[in-house]
Amino acid sequence: MLSTLVSGSSYSPAKNRVFVYEVTGLKQSGENDKNNYAFRKSGSVFIQVPYARMNEEMQRINRMGGKIINISPLVISEGGSGDSEE
Repeated sequence: MLSTLVSGSSYSPAKNRVFVYEVTGLKQSGENDKNNYAFRKSGSVFIQVPYARMNEEMQRINRMGGKIINISPLVISEGGSGDSEE
């Protein structure tokens, strides 16, 4: 176990965590023209953000004039439809 801690190859659930930001008030600008999602100035936008980039994304949204009104974890259910018969 010591070699795992030293090498840094231990499993971290934080690496796989994704959060969804609900953002309002974004304004069109040169910076957000590069985004791969569309948004309206008057509506909410939902942005998926990996745990490791949360702070960076908050700063970017703030620079674009947006306001984060909700942050929630992205929950992905494993097992498909949930209709399992055993």
